[in-house]
Amino acid sequence: MNVAFISLGCAKNLVNTEQMMALCRAAGHTVTGDPEGADVAVLNTCGFIESAKSEAIDSILELAELKNRGKLKKLLVAGCLSQRYPDGIRAELPEADGLLGTGSYTDIVSAVEQVMAEERPELFGDIHRTFEDGERWVTTPPWTAYLKIAEGCSNGCAFCVIPKLRGRYRSRSMEALLKEAKGLADSGVRELIVIAQDITRYGQDLEEGASLAGLLTELCRLDFHWIRLHYLYPEAVTDELIEVIARERKIVHYLDIPIQHANDGILKAMRRRSTRAEIEALFGRLRSAMPDVVIRTSLICGLPGEGEAEFEELCGFLREQKLQRAGVFQFSPEEGTLAAAMENQVDPETAARRVELVVDLQSRIMDGYNEQRLGACMEVLCEGFDAEAGCYTGRTYADSVDIDGRVLFTAAGVIPAGTFVWVRITGVSDGDLTGEMEE
Repeated sequence: MNVAFISLGCAKNLVNTEQMMALCRAAGHTVTGDPEGADVAVLNTCGFIESAKSEAIDSILELAELKNRGKLKKLLVAGCLSQRYPDGIRAELPEADGLLGTGSYTDIVSAVEQVMAEERPELFGDIHRTFEDGERWVTTPPWTAYLKIAEGCSNGCAFCVIPKLRGRYRSRSMEALLKEAKGLADSGVRELIVIAQDITRYGQDLEEGASLAGLLTELCRLDFHWIRLHYLYPEAVTDELIEVIARERKIVHYLDIPIQHANDGILKAMRRRSTRAEIEALFGRLRSAMPDVVIRTSLICGLPGEGEAEFEELCGFLREQKLQRAGVFQFSPEEGTLAAAMENQVDPETAARRVELVVDLQSRIMDGYNEQRLGACMEVLCEGFDAEAGCYTGRTYADSVDIDGRVLFTAAGVIPAGTFVWVRITGVSDGDLTGEMEE
């Protein structure tokens, strides 16, 4: 059968999609990314916040229209939206011919065969005991790939529904990870992006006493050029881990550390484990060990109880710390979370205005960082030629894939995508850097 896959949401979700693709291919099915003309379309959804749910529903309706036009036979909805709202999908989206929860990604072949036999499979395995090893069909560009080192989360933040969708934290074995990483390196991957909901707690649930510091040391022995880290929780960043990141040249000095806020009262309400003073102390240790470190964070505006004073404290913190990268989100009162039931809910319009103010503040901080790069010679991973712009595009260590900015640069010769080159930064254009390749 011809099975099409569409993946929504985060990179962790993409890895699950790649696993399902590999299983279908191993079963003899043809795998594609184009649902038009397919026997079955598998939509792997995100259901984390309101915007993600809306995107998933819109995608289901678009695929349903393909079915109505006779361009698609069956539709399977997988992932977090299915796990969170199975009853709602059954009642409101009958276009879905079957459902797979987050505990049943490995049941994809059975689900495809059932749905093509005119059955309506609904497979919901144990979300605390999923199988994370096995083959993947890597869909990222050949020079970049993700390595998901753990599944689930046990942190229990007040605003987050992920533990209910993905289960408790489970680390993969060091042996399985190094085997997969070696295969990626041998296939030509140059940039390895280490991901999990919280990579800093890797190994704490394993009997052999594995740790992120130990895993990274081993990964650096493999033939990667860059190793990038997403996400490090501030309270779990140890001195040993900082020493490894600073020592190992392959680990880029770009650290994604979600802090969510800077006011102690809001942090406590969020059930975060760090205070402002502890966050500031961590950033100081990181900058001392790595003067060129670029810190990215995630922030939430509008949590219940956030008044003007708390918001101003957040803004003051950002002006002082000058974090070079930030994702800013409006609080979404997700049902089933502690924060959704809190008193003193912030008016959505007020929360949206605060998001705009922080985005504007962070844009100025980023502009300042970019201005400081002028004249510098920076290593860039070339990702191809942009015909519209008339130049090559790439990323520095300070720019993660699909998240941050680009470098637009000229070169005298032909530069194959996936090649590392040195670029002299000569300008800034709409948040992107511009430059010329150095011979």
